[in-house]
Amino acid sequence: MNDELFESVPNFSEGRDAPVIDAIARAASAAHLLDVDPDPDHHRVVVSMAGERERLLDGLIHSVATAAERIDLSRHAGVHPRVGAADVVPIIPLGDTSLDACHEVARELGRRIWTELRIPVYFYGHGEDWTLADIRAGRAQPDLGGPDLHPTAGAVCVGARRLLVAFNVLLDGMTVPEARVLAHSIRESGGGMRGVMALAFELPGGRLQLSTNLFRLDEMSPQGVVDELRRRGLVVGEQQIVGLCPAVAAHEAASGRLLEGHLGSAVAREGARRCLVLGGEEPAALATRLQYEASGLADLTVDQESLLAGAERCAALGPVLKAAEVLDGELAAMATVAAGGLRRAVNRATESAYPERIEALDRRLAASA
Repeated sequence: MNDELFESVPNFSEGRDAPVIDAIARAASAAHLLDVDPDPDHHRVVVSMAGERERLLDGLIHSVATAAERIDLSRHAGVHPRVGAADVVPIIPLGDTSLDACHEVARELGRRIWTELRIPVYFYGHGEDWTLADIRAGRAQPDLGGPDLHPTAGAVCVGARRLLVAFNVLLDGMTVPEARVLAHSIRESGGGMRGVMALAFELPGGRLQLSTNLFRLDEMSPQGVVDELRRRGLVVGEQQIVGLCPAVAAHEAASGRLLEGHLGSAVAREGARRCLVLGGEEPAALATRLQYEASGLADLTVDQESLLAGAERCAALGPVLKAAEVLDGELAAMATVAAGGLRRAVNRATESAYPERIEALDRRLAASA
């Protein structure tokens, strides 16, 4: 698979105004829109999108421009720290894409944001001097523009990073100081759990939330955080995945929020659109089936049977779209990444239970790589 494929999950400082959120999502759909996840408590929305370089850049610059036009940061209030209307824009590798390639895209996006929109830009993450913590603590200066920020749009933090999982847990029976001590104690930077960043927030209604980013998915999963909290004798309340979750870190809160399921859904949805453009009875019938498949893949649950079936369905998308003459390299890459990610989440017990299905799936994945 030679096509470089990227994901981005920009965080915008609006989680309550549906028309504004809808406008940002429409602008982002210049890329393949995967998911829109607003949070009224944090007053921000996470928009997930994917695509090859130019398509992703188009979706990002249009959505950042719309956010800058529609959001006035001087009037914004929310529990989550922020520096901009389009607050954080990470560029994330999918498939065989490298972090260095993501860094190049991040740099190009930052230059366009400053040149076209005149919004200052901080670069953070892979290949950069700053971390998000540095920027939010005021220890950094904008790399492009500044030192003064845009009066209503603030600044944009752009950087390259690997996949992570944003996972929130409501805490019962704790005070705010206790929750903050807990957050510090489980952070990797505080000598706690490997691959965990954590903050504690007091939400409206007196609810306490532990908000984590899990950035070493080969070492730490949402279930690992829950297990540690329970080991400490804490009462674990409602659990939430923010945005999308890679299948390899699947947790019950990720049902319907699997990254690979939404990637496959985007492939099916775009394939349906292209079939309708072709016209004719057969392409229209296939478009209907693809639209149905798009809905089903987006709703994948995290049980093993669903993960295996999802991998098979995503692996079948490429051949189906190729036969319909609507497949290109980008959609083929997305379908392969989706199927491969779901396949890696299938455990040994399931492999032993379905050896013939596994063998057929692995052959198809090897042929598409």
